[in-house]
Amino acid sequence: MPRARVTTIPRPTPGDLIAGLSVALVLIPQSLAYAEIAGVPPHVGLFAAALPPLIAAPFMSLPYLQTGPVALTSLLTFGALAGLESTGTAEYVKLAALLALVVGVTRLVLGLFKMGTLAYLMSQPVLQGFTNAAAVLIISSQLPSMFGTAPDTDGILERAWWTVTNPGDWSGGALVLAIATTVLVLGSRRIHILFPGVLLAVIGTTIWSDLSGYDGATIGELPGDFVSLSIDLPFGRWTNLVVPGIIIALVGFAEPASISRTFATADRLRWSANRELVSSGIANLTSAVSGAFPVGGSFSRSSLNRFAGATSNWSGATTGLVVIAILPLVSYLEPLPRAVLGAVIFTAVLRLVQPAALVAIWGQSAPQGTIATGTFVATLLFSPNVERGVLVGIVGAIAFHLYREVRVDHDYRIEGDTITIHPTGVVWFASTPALEDAFRSAVAEHPEATHVVIDFGACGRLDYSGAATLSGVIDDLTADDREVDIVNVPRHAQRVLSVFLGGSHGVPELADLPADARSQWATPWSRSE
Repeated sequence: MPRARVTTIPRPTPGDLIAGLSVALVLIPQSLAYAEIAGVPPHVGLFAAALPPLIAAPFMSLPYLQTGPVALTSLLTFGALAGLESTGTAEYVKLAALLALVVGVTRLVLGLFKMGTLAYLMSQPVLQGFTNAAAVLIISSQLPSMFGTAPDTDGILERAWWTVTNPGDWSGGALVLAIATTVLVLGSRRIHILFPGVLLAVIGTTIWSDLSGYDGATIGELPGDFVSLSIDLPFGRWTNLVVPGIIIALVGFAEPASISRTFATADRLRWSANRELVSSGIANLTSAVSGAFPVGGSFSRSSLNRFAGATSNWSGATTGLVVIAILPLVSYLEPLPRAVLGAVIFTAVLRLVQPAALVAIWGQSAPQGTIATGTFVATLLFSPNVERGVLVGIVGAIAFHLYREVRVDHDYRIEGDTITIHPTGVVWFASTPALEDAFRSAVAEHPEATHVVIDFGACGRLDYSGAATLSGVIDDLTADDREVDIVNVPRHAQRVLSVFLGGSHGVPELADLPADARSQWATPWSRSE
């Protein structure tokens, strides 16, 4: 009688506890900052950092990935909700929670139905173009806070431009705080990955601001409330959020998927995209009922988690528990200068600005470079509705793919009375007209040729429609007293070709060929009248 397999839950190790605490101390100020990007009150960011990592932890496929508010997803959230309600209002926050619900359901469905491969449908040029543009927008959105200005214009780029072109309105105090925070955070990374530069900057400037009576913009009221669960959401407006929610679900999953693959490869661990989608879906559903906004996986916090010694999913759960424990104390952060929060965001997003990556795409492929640049420009132009920039990139990538797939290039050579034609590319129903024209044009240019060889050695794929078209061309050629041979047929195309070229036309069926001929197609198909 087979023995039942018992799955045991690993106990948390000291490494898990240290890693979870370390991440929480970075997550708390980041969650306040990313809430600003999303357009919700700062304390809502803490709600997104509390229960989501705790509830999602048991479902993750790797022990390192840290879930919570992230910059790109926060920007996408702001873009999706811009124009629907005024930022910071109760109605806006409820829409953000409903958007998290849409994202959560989408990822959960994709994971449960094992459609994790859909997360890879975003091409690298589109992701590079969007990520660079999003980073520019996020940094631009923080410039007024870092310079202590109050632009009298709307729009992310417009407000940033107004700030840098009006030095007379700069606040010296805010600028000094922003520069000092940037230097401390970036410098701490050179000292050690565990050096709490962000935490020291936040605590230090908060204490200084409180004692000195800093008169610049501060974070303001932070209610030290525990998370209250609710499903009182504006479900009647879900149609406004379906498309942006699906885009966030796919685009926002690209970063955690990349993180997980990288760490899994480095540590020789198994990773499941489907399971990660489920865990991320659960995290977003939890964020929705917590009254927060969409969340995702953080590269910097996941790296910190791994380096700090995490060995199991307990590290993510520990992070959530620490944030929950600190919630009643967050009111002490009310004097925190907004210039410091802006600098925290600036240092976190700076690594995403990679113009060299865009240039490299141009060097490898001009069409792909066009897609990347087009996505970049569209994202900037459509801001704050940045999801439209993603759609532009996706449409451009699909259009280029279809254009390339419809084309079937060919060349041919003449040797005596034999013309050999070499089609290249993918032969499918959309490209068969071009293939037929290519064959007929080549033969028409050399009417003296009595022997036609079609070499499929460079053909990537041949489907049913391609085989049907090929059969029609061959019928016309043989009716005109020409002999036709087909050589180097790909294995996948042998059976479909046998339907049209076998049996009744005097050509052996594939099943009747010897084993070596079936596997190699060493004997070419041949037809003549």
